[in-house]
Amino acid sequence: MLKTFRIGGIHPPENKWSASQAIIPLPLPKQAVVPLSQHIGAPSEAVVQKGDNVKVGSLIARAGGFISAAIHSPVSGTVARIDHVVDASGAARPAIYINVEGDEWDNSIDRTATLKKDCTLTEKEIIDRITRSGIVGLGGATFPTHVKLSPPSGCKAEMLIINAVECEPYLTADHSLMLAKGEEILAGVGILMKAMQVSAAVIGIENNKRDAIALLTGLAAAGYPGIKVVPLKVKYPQGGEKQLIDAVMRRQVKSGALPISVGAVVQNVGTVYAVYEAVQKNKPLVERVVTVTGKGVAKPANFLVRIGTPVRDLIEAAGGSVDAAGKIIGGGPMMGRALANADVPVTKGSSGILVLPAEAAVRKPSQPCIRCAKCVHVCPMGLNPTLLMSAGEYQRWDLAEDELVTDCIECGSCSYICPANRPLLDYIRLGKGKVTGIMRARKS
Repeated sequence: MLKTFRIGGIHPPENKWSASQAIIPLPLPKQAVVPLSQHIGAPSEAVVQKGDNVKVGSLIARAGGFISAAIHSPVSGTVARIDHVVDASGAARPAIYINVEGDEWDNSIDRTATLKKDCTLTEKEIIDRITRSGIVGLGGATFPTHVKLSPPSGCKAEMLIINAVECEPYLTADHSLMLAKGEEILAGVGILMKAMQVSAAVIGIENNKRDAIALLTGLAAAGYPGIKVVPLKVKYPQGGEKQLIDAVMRRQVKSGALPISVGAVVQNVGTVYAVYEAVQKNKPLVERVVTVTGKGVAKPANFLVRIGTPVRDLIEAAGGSVDAAGKIIGGGPMMGRALANADVPVTKGSSGILVLPAEAAVRKPSQPCIRCAKCVHVCPMGLNPTLLMSAGEYQRWDLAEDELVTDCIECGSCSYICPANRPLLDYIRLGKGKVTGIMRARKS
């Protein structure tokens, strides 16, 4: 039987319409807008100013702390200004505006297609290069990768788990990347194994990507010892970090604990490819694969996009109309969030753009809870979503904390399954944010 996690889960329609589409390089934008907050942790600090000339790969912002990440120019041109931009969250954030003038890359970057399988760097040199290259988790969480590779004192990794699940409906960026860059991904896994000093790695892939499973299994058997490809049952949210660990290792991470507490380090497959390019090609994270899909576009596709490109350019390239869109979601339909406008720039964490027509973007009216407990049954964290919603609705932050609201992974399974169309996740997110702030204030 295929492996999977043991608590909860749902089976929404997959709608992987762009799964068979090869990766298409997107033309450069006229102006790149690069936010300084593209990761969990402290915002980056700009090291350029108006009028500076930059190349692709030039450092434009240094990390603002240990849990932070460097940012490099995704284009060549002139810094127009340092101002604010509305990001995917709807908040105005500091950003660097760069007028595009050609496509000149930093001379230190190796742009050849030659595979570099063997890594001669030491563990410290690998982590240092990842740090300098600004690599973060590309699955959506955007946690700085070098932090994951530097576990707390007393913790030791036993296994590297590669998250190639891509369980979110519609999205196919990881799938297309595995088919196009399978050898480089396996080389990247080997680099991470060396940096972590582990001898075992598992690549978890949902069973709806059988071509990717077959490709990576064959490549691993031909020359990558210690790497195993594990097909997983198609069930959402199989790609949740704790759910993936449960499926692969049969270990459950305790409330408030990190994956390293059970000996696991989880990295997204897109992150692995970025690590390969950073370590072997000296290429910082300046571009990524983004799925553009939904009924609001004519040609769902997977694009290779420079960071800072406006979402509008991606939608138009996929045959969509921004003016006709009822809703534009950054990410997938389950965990993604509606964008304030189509000029929001692509960031390191942008895995997909979902364009919905007006008729598909309207919520059904919310009804009173009918006490069916379906939300409790499907919650992959074993929480009580209807109780957590009530705590948020009535501002009972003490109750929300007692009921472990901070354990919620915001997968949206509860809202999806609710027959009364109650906005469960909305209120849980509210409560989670409030309780997190209270807990931080208590520690300070």
